[in-house]
Amino acid sequence: MATGAPRRPDPGFLLYPAIDIRRGRVVRLVRGDAARETVFGTDPESMARDLVRRGATRLHVVDLDGAFGDGSALDAVVGVVEAVGSSVEVQVGGGLRDAAAVDGVLARGAARAILGTTALGDPASVGRAITRHGAERIAVALDVRGSVAVGEGWVGSAAVVALDRAVETLLEQGVRRFVVTSIEHDGTLSGPDIDLLRRVRAVGAVEVIASGGIRSLEDLVAVADAGCVGAVVGRAIYGGGLDLTVAVAWAGSWKRPHPR
Repeated sequence: MATGAPRRPDPGFLLYPAIDIRRGRVVRLVRGDAARETVFGTDPESMARDLVRRGATRLHVVDLDGAFGDGSALDAVVGVVEAVGSSVEVQVGGGLRDAAAVDGVLARGAARAILGTTALGDPASVGRAITRHGAERIAVALDVRGSVAVGEGWVGSAAVVALDRAVETLLEQGVRRFVVTSIEHDGTLSGPDIDLLRRVRAVGAVEVIASGGIRSLEDLVAVADAGCVGAVVGRAIYGGGLDLTVAVAWAGSWKRPHPR
């Protein structure tokens, strides 16, 4: 009889409705452009509760003020975590640029911290975070324009790193999960960048959460077929193009392929 640790139940497809917070409001941007902002709510905690009532079991919460480096929405982010984090998994990103910030959001109840700019500029710091908290609680955001990963809120002067090199370097630091955003597709409802997602998947043994452009259940199926284990969805849910209840039901029934 085979022995060893029991396998965890298949979590299904990891569907993350997005709550992006800017100046205390829930917003969606087009290609990360702060001037092209649509406001979907003024109370992030109420928005989170509503998404959970509609079936969400995970949330992706981003401090856009922190990401742009012109303020902080940390209080609002923590408010969301405290409002629903006891019943659903909340992963948090945006402006987490030092160990204290990462430790802080995890201590306040976030299930996972997502590092972006810091991961590109100081990959070893991600390795240290994984040593402290474990690989399950740390992910890296790869925000991609063309063939490069871009940090610092995607502003024009942001530092960039060649995509393949970024993935390889971070794999060496112990990273196993990447949230991969196509900047050109983000907030556009133009469909996901399947070629980009496959490219990241091909670099190594990584779990990819797709982000950017997803508009329908068919798009979720397409990113799953491309080998992604999950997706972040924002505008399609808020605009009504994707029925959250239907999407959650599909995600729960999806079976993750066994590793080859």
